[in-house]
Amino acid sequence: MDNRFLRLFDMSEEQAIALLDKPVDELEEDDVRYVAAAHLINFPTERSIAALIRAVENTHPSLNNRITRRKAVETLGKLKVERAMLSIKQCLQDSDRFTVENAVNAIADIGTSDTQLMEDIADLLVVEDKVSRTIIRVLSKLDYKPAIDRIRPYADSLEEPLYSAAISALYKLNGETERVDRWLSLFQSPSVNSRRCSIQDAIDSNYVAAIPAIARCPVSVVFRMRALRLLGAHGLESEQLTVNELLTHLDLVVRDHPRNLELVHAYDQPPALDFLMRELFNTDFGRSYLAIQTVVEHHVEDAPAALLETYQGEASSDYGANYHVLKTLGWLQHAPAYDKFIEALHQTLPQYQKSRTAAAIALGELGDSRAIPDLKSVLDSNIWELQYGALLALETLGDTEGARTLFDADDVLLRSRAQQIVN
Repeated sequence: MDNRFLRLFDMSEEQAIALLDKPVDELEEDDVRYVAAAHLINFPTERSIAALIRAVENTHPSLNNRITRRKAVETLGKLKVERAMLSIKQCLQDSDRFTVENAVNAIADIGTSDTQLMEDIADLLVVEDKVSRTIIRVLSKLDYKPAIDRIRPYADSLEEPLYSAAISALYKLNGETERVDRWLSLFQSPSVNSRRCSIQDAIDSNYVAAIPAIARCPVSVVFRMRALRLLGAHGLESEQLTVNELLTHLDLVVRDHPRNLELVHAYDQPPALDFLMRELFNTDFGRSYLAIQTVVEHHVEDAPAALLETYQGEASSDYGANYHVLKTLGWLQHAPAYDKFIEALHQTLPQYQKSRTAAAIALGELGDSRAIPDLKSVLDSNIWELQYGALLALETLGDTEGARTLFDADDVLLRSRAQQIVN
């Protein structure tokens, strides 16, 4: 392990400021100043803010200092430090594209009504193409309509994340829908980055009509759930959809069966089971879902043993694969995994939170009524996805008593879904 990063966990405010202020020419090998710049977000004091501003204004050309400036700009943005705006604004003309990108984001995080500053950002579209996606998203967030004509050419770009940002910005700023189909087609792009970017752009532009496509998009369930809840809240408030319509999509996402997704990859020939197990670790969940579907359709007999071996091995520390293994065992209705599902359901380490919902759904698939008390016990967990997943599992098991405990839930979606189950 690199001991430099241990300092992030025990560094005091004074130590972080001292490291940030240390002259570049006096730095030692273990002096990672950008860590100090990041750590000061935990100390939003005048001293820390002043140190971060000094770091932004330090234009020493070394790589160490350039990285530190980027992180200092980012931290000031997250802290929404208005008095840092002048220093951050100077970074818009920096030769380092990452510093420019962080400066644009920081200005959006802090917020501004300064039309000249927004115009300066819009002008970057014609000179700084490498950060154009960020610039377009920020101009959209700041609702700067005079930039529309400068954004529009990017809607015809060949770069997927770029035209996704441009088309969604034109929709938000000007209500333009002419190219929306091109944007939404990216939910089935072979590139996982393009899929993620297009969903984020739907969130940014409050494009409620994208909810059905997002629900079927093969990316992480966490990402899809975040999108549905944010867009759903806007849709309910603006009366663009009903609670029952939203619940229909939420059910599909929380259950997360690959048959309910529009998969974007395919196999030329049936792969070996060992290969399918490795695909559960793929960072492109689209490939993981394809592997799960193939396992469920073609490896009913031999997959459970391989899945359990993977679960006890590498998947015990890979949280994405851990989730996939539990869910797949549930789709296979592998009864001998019952105790593992119960154990996973009650796992409280935060990195396994997603697996707890997978375990709840899997217990419902087993059809074993012994799980009902355990599922009821997590209905008050205050973890929304787990509560919703437990509701679905209890419904599958024919239990309605658990749902009654959520009739008075503060969350309208949990409350409404519980009432659906009983009524």
